[in-house]
Amino acid sequence: MLDTELTTLAFLWRLERRDGVTLGFTSHDRDITRNGLIYRATPGLTPSAVERSDGFDADSVELSGALTSDAITEADLHAGRWDGASLWLSVADWADPFAAAIPLVRGDLGSIDISDGAFTAELRGASTMLDMPVVEETSPACRATLGDKRCRVDLAPLVNLTTVTAQSGATVTIAGPATGGTYAFGQLRWIDGPNGGVVSRIAANVGSVLSLREAPAFPVTAGTRVEVTQGCDRRFATCSGRFANAANFRGEPHVPGNDLLTRYAA
Repeated sequence: MLDTELTTLAFLWRLERRDGVTLGFTSHDRDITRNGLIYRATPGLTPSAVERSDGFDADSVELSGALTSDAITEADLHAGRWDGASLWLSVADWADPFAAAIPLVRGDLGSIDISDGAFTAELRGASTMLDMPVVEETSPACRATLGDKRCRVDLAPLVNLTTVTAQSGATVTIAGPATGGTYAFGQLRWIDGPNGGVVSRIAANVGSVLSLREAPAFPVTAGTRVEVTQGCDRRFATCSGRFANAANFRGEPHVPGNDLLTRYAA
């Protein structure tokens, strides 16, 4: 289909958010169905030049488009719903619904810029993983995330399904008691309402009053269901005393720091 004199090609974008919502868009003027997914006609969505290489250089694509679709709104972009979403970019023959699409690039959405009713998103390919350090640096704080495969703490007893009783800015009050400091550095996942699916980071809490790092993007009403997960400050004392998990602590709390090197005799 690439060698014909008259091409009938169209770009296909498959976007999959971290919450599982999957959308399809196409540069064609009509909708296209491939593998059970409807790719909606979105003429305002265009990619930059796609550059591929067989070396170790990171492949990157810039995706830009107007905020004309109800599926991708400015409010959702600001709320972080599309952060880290997976994207598959391919090209297909719109005249032949049974022809296989040609994959061009796959990756995750990086930085997203919004200006004048349009957005620009950077697509980071798999080769960008090669730019990451392969050896961890020492640190007094734990480098694992609470509940991951390196931490091994069971998160089930640390998750609380409750409702919101009041909200003002970045301050959220939940129903039921909460131990002071228990939810600090944890997260709150909105289940109901316009914020559904968005995860908010918790900076601190006093009882059942939670202080979020950022105010929710959409209004919150009383009775909204949320899932609140306890957090960890990554200190060895917390890991050992609160979680009894010192054996899995991924830090070096007793390694001398730079302050020791700068000491001098009194």
